[in-house]
Amino acid sequence: MYLAWSGQWENQVRTKKRLQFLVLLGILIIFILLYFTFHSALEASMAATAMKHNHGAMHEGHGSQMAQAGKVAYPQVVDGVKVTFRVMDMKQQMKGMEMPGGMKETHHLMSMVEDVKTGKAITGGVVRVKVAGPDKSDQTKDLMGMKGNFGNDFDLSKKGNYGIMVKFKLADNKVRNVKFWYTV
Repeated sequence: MYLAWSGQWENQVRTKKRLQFLVLLGILIIFILLYFTFHSALEASMAATAMKHNHGAMHEGHGSQMAQAGKVAYPQVVDGVKVTFRVMDMKQQMKGMEMPGGMKETHHLMSMVEDVKTGKAITGGVVRVKVAGPDKSDQTKDLMGMKGNFGNDFDLSKKGNYGIMVKFKLADNKVRNVKFWYTV
Protein backbone atom coordinates (compact mmCIF):
# COMPACT_ATOMS: atom_id res chain seq x y z
CA MET A 1 0.00 0.00 0.00
CA TYR A 2 1.24 3.47 -0.84
CA LEU A 3 0.04 7.01 -0.63
CA ALA A 4 0.16 9.37 -3.66
CA TRP A 5 -0.23 13.07 -3.57
CA SER A 6 -1.93 14.84 -6.43
CA GLY A 7 -1.98 18.56 -6.93
CA GLN A 8 -3.37 21.14 -9.26
CA TRP A 9 -0.77 20.36 -11.94
CA GLU A 10 -1.88 16.74 -12.39
CA ASN A 11 -5.55 17.77 -12.47
CA GLN A 12 -4.76 20.43 -15.06
CA VAL A 13 -2.91 17.93 -17.30
CA ARG A 14 -5.80 15.44 -17.16
CA THR A 15 -8.35 18.18 -17.86
CA LYS A 16 -6.33 19.50 -20.79
CA LYS A 17 -6.18 16.03 -22.43
CA ARG A 18 -9.92 15.54 -21.96
CA LEU A 19 -10.67 19.00 -23.37
CA GLN A 20 -8.47 18.42 -26.45
CA PHE A 21 -10.41 15.24 -27.21
CA LEU A 22 -13.78 16.98 -26.76
CA VAL A 23 -12.78 19.91 -29.01
CA LEU A 24 -11.69 17.53 -31.79
CA LEU A 25 -14.91 15.56 -31.39
CA GLY A 26 -16.93 18.80 -31.59
CA ILE A 27 -15.15 19.87 -34.79
CA LEU A 28 -15.80 16.46 -36.35
CA ILE A 29 -19.49 16.63 -35.43
CA ILE A 30 -19.78 20.13 -36.91
CA PHE A 31 -18.16 18.98 -40.18
CA ILE A 32 -20.50 15.97 -40.39
CA LEU A 33 -23.53 18.21 -39.83
CA LEU A 34 -22.30 20.63 -42.51
CA TYR A 35 -21.77 17.73 -44.92
CA PHE A 36 -25.32 16.46 -44.38
CA THR A 37 -26.67 20.00 -44.73
CA PHE A 38 -24.91 20.82 -48.01
CA HIS A 39 -24.54 17.23 -49.35
CA SER A 40 -21.07 18.22 -50.49
CA ALA A 41 -17.70 17.81 -48.83
CA LEU A 42 -16.46 20.89 -50.71
CA GLU A 43 -19.19 23.14 -49.35
CA ALA A 44 -18.86 21.68 -45.86
CA SER A 45 -15.11 22.39 -46.00
CA MET A 46 -15.71 25.91 -47.28
CA ALA A 47 -18.28 26.61 -44.57
CA ALA A 48 -15.97 25.21 -41.88
CA THR A 49 -13.07 27.28 -43.24
CA ALA A 50 -15.23 30.39 -43.27
CA MET A 51 -16.15 29.79 -39.64
CA LYS A 52 -12.49 29.36 -38.73
CA HIS A 53 -11.36 32.56 -40.45
CA ASN A 54 -14.38 34.64 -39.45
CA HIS A 55 -14.50 33.26 -35.92
CA GLY A 56 -18.03 32.04 -36.49
CA ALA A 57 -19.31 35.30 -37.99
CA MET A 58 -20.97 33.96 -41.12
CA HIS A 59 -23.38 36.87 -41.33
CA GLU A 60 -23.22 36.82 -45.13
CA GLY A 61 -24.22 33.17 -45.23
CA HIS A 62 -23.10 30.28 -47.37
CA GLY A 63 -24.85 31.45 -50.53
CA SER A 64 -23.21 34.86 -50.71
CA GLN A 65 -19.74 33.38 -50.20
CA MET A 66 -20.35 30.80 -52.89
CA ALA A 67 -22.00 33.27 -55.29
CA GLN A 68 -18.64 34.68 -56.39
CA ALA A 69 -16.89 31.30 -56.66
CA GLY A 70 -16.40 29.63 -60.01
CA LYS A 71 -16.80 31.17 -63.42
CA VAL A 72 -19.98 32.40 -65.06
CA ALA A 73 -21.10 29.65 -67.43
CA TYR A 74 -24.32 31.17 -68.73
CA PRO A 75 -26.53 34.16 -67.90
CA GLN A 76 -30.07 34.46 -69.29
CA VAL A 77 -33.30 36.35 -68.67
CA VAL A 78 -36.38 34.12 -68.82
CA ASP A 79 -39.90 35.43 -68.29
CA GLY A 80 -38.93 38.31 -65.95
CA VAL A 81 -36.26 36.36 -64.08
CA LYS A 82 -32.49 36.67 -64.52
CA VAL A 83 -30.68 33.37 -64.06
CA THR A 84 -26.89 33.23 -63.83
CA PHE A 85 -25.16 29.86 -63.79
CA ARG A 86 -21.68 29.42 -62.36
CA VAL A 87 -19.53 26.31 -62.50
CA MET A 88 -16.80 25.71 -59.93
CA ASP A 89 -14.02 23.15 -60.37
CA MET A 90 -13.94 21.65 -56.88
CA LYS A 91 -10.35 20.36 -57.12
CA GLN A 92 -9.15 23.84 -58.06
CA GLN A 93 -11.25 25.42 -55.30
CA MET A 94 -9.81 23.01 -52.73
CA LYS A 95 -6.13 23.56 -53.61
CA GLY A 96 -3.94 22.30 -50.82
CA MET A 97 -6.72 20.09 -49.41
CA GLU A 98 -7.34 16.45 -50.16
CA MET A 99 -10.55 15.56 -52.00
CA PRO A 100 -12.68 13.18 -49.93
CA GLY A 101 -12.27 9.53 -50.92
CA GLY A 102 -15.03 8.01 -53.01
CA MET A 103 -16.29 11.38 -54.21
CA LYS A 104 -17.21 11.16 -57.92
CA GLU A 105 -18.39 14.73 -58.39
CA THR A 106 -15.79 17.12 -59.80
CA HIS A 107 -17.72 20.37 -60.29
CA HIS A 108 -20.30 22.42 -58.41
CA LEU A 109 -23.10 23.99 -60.48
CA MET A 110 -24.76 27.07 -58.98
CA SER A 111 -27.70 29.08 -60.20
CA MET A 112 -28.43 32.57 -58.93
CA VAL A 113 -32.01 33.66 -59.65
CA GLU A 114 -33.19 37.25 -59.29
CA ASP A 115 -36.21 39.32 -60.20
CA VAL A 116 -35.36 41.52 -63.21
CA LYS A 117 -37.45 44.48 -61.98
CA THR A 118 -36.30 44.59 -58.36
CA GLY A 119 -32.91 42.89 -58.57
CA LYS A 120 -33.81 40.89 -55.44
CA ALA A 121 -32.72 37.27 -55.16
CA ILE A 122 -35.42 34.64 -55.56
CA THR A 123 -34.61 31.85 -53.16
CA GLY A 124 -37.74 29.72 -53.14
CA GLY A 125 -38.58 27.14 -55.73
CA VAL A 126 -37.55 23.88 -57.30
CA VAL A 127 -34.65 23.66 -59.76
CA ARG A 128 -33.95 20.40 -61.62
CA VAL A 129 -30.88 19.96 -63.83
CA LYS A 130 -30.05 17.32 -66.40
CA VAL A 131 -26.42 17.23 -67.53
CA ALA A 132 -25.65 15.26 -70.71
CA GLY A 133 -21.97 14.38 -70.94
CA PRO A 134 -19.70 14.11 -73.98
CA ASP A 135 -19.78 10.31 -73.53
CA LYS A 136 -23.62 10.30 -73.85
CA SER A 137 -24.09 9.67 -70.12
CA ASP A 138 -26.46 11.89 -68.15
CA GLN A 139 -27.04 12.98 -64.58
CA THR A 140 -30.26 14.46 -63.23
CA LYS A 141 -30.34 16.21 -59.87
CA ASP A 142 -32.32 18.83 -57.99
CA LEU A 143 -30.33 21.91 -57.07
CA MET A 144 -30.64 22.67 -53.37
CA GLY A 145 -31.49 26.13 -52.08
CA MET A 146 -28.45 27.72 -50.43
CA LYS A 147 -29.26 31.27 -49.22
CA GLY A 148 -29.48 33.28 -52.40
CA ASN A 149 -28.74 30.56 -54.92
CA PHE A 150 -29.29 26.92 -55.77
CA GLY A 151 -26.52 24.35 -56.22
CA ASN A 152 -25.36 20.76 -56.39
CA ASP A 153 -22.30 18.73 -57.37
CA PHE A 154 -21.88 16.97 -60.73
CA ASP A 155 -19.29 14.70 -62.35
CA LEU A 156 -17.78 16.65 -65.25
CA SER A 157 -14.55 14.65 -65.35
CA LYS A 158 -14.54 13.90 -69.09
CA LYS A 159 -13.15 16.51 -71.49
CA GLY A 160 -15.70 17.86 -73.98
CA ASN A 161 -19.07 19.60 -74.22
CA TYR A 162 -21.77 19.11 -71.62
CA GLY A 163 -25.39 19.90 -72.45
CA ILE A 164 -27.05 21.44 -69.40
CA MET A 165 -30.85 21.54 -69.33
CA VAL A 166 -32.51 23.33 -66.43
CA LYS A 167 -36.18 23.39 -65.49
CA PHE A 168 -37.22 25.56 -62.60
CA LYS A 169 -40.49 26.43 -60.93
CA LEU A 170 -40.45 29.43 -58.63
CA ALA A 171 -42.99 30.84 -56.16
CA ASP A 172 -45.07 32.32 -59.03
CA ASN A 173 -45.70 28.70 -60.20
CA LYS A 174 -44.35 29.42 -63.70
CA VAL A 175 -42.15 26.72 -65.17
CA ARG A 176 -39.08 28.10 -66.91
CA ASN A 177 -36.49 26.26 -69.01
CA VAL A 178 -32.89 27.10 -69.81
CA LYS A 179 -30.45 25.12 -71.98
CA PHE A 180 -26.79 25.81 -72.54
CA TRP A 181 -23.46 24.14 -73.32
CA TYR A 182 -20.50 24.04 -70.97
CA THR A 183 -17.04 22.91 -72.11
CA VAL A 184 -14.52 21.22 -69.82
